[in-house]
Amino acid sequence: QVQVVESGGGSVQAGGSLRLSCVVSGNTVSIGAMGWHRQGLGKERELVAEISAGGRTKYVDSVKDRFIISRDNDKNTIYLQMDSLKPEDTAVYYCKADRLRSLSEYWGKGTLVTVSS
Repeated sequence: QVQVVESGGGSVQAGGSLRLSCVVSGNTVSIGAMGWHRQGLGKERELVAEISAGGRTKYVDSVKDRFIISRDNDKNTIYLQMDSLKPEDTAVYYCKADRLRSLSEYWGKGTLVTVSS
């Protein structure tokens, strides 16, 4: 079993910053890519940022130069530093972990980020 737990969400004003954390526990052998997805009200879930086991990153265009994803493999934890937040960043942010050489993926329950104008 794998557990994925996010933290760090909250409410900020536009231009502010938040740092999300995601810890993976349980059977963490061969955990590969991990990432952050978000779903705004009435919107589809989208990939925000992803980081491979080796540290390679990718971002959706709307957050490039504002968000940074990082990873601590010793702690089975990833982070999302979000700066210059905009109201359109308001969403529930979900963490996902993939198992290498497998179709298995594990999701957290999400953490809410609210950005007010």
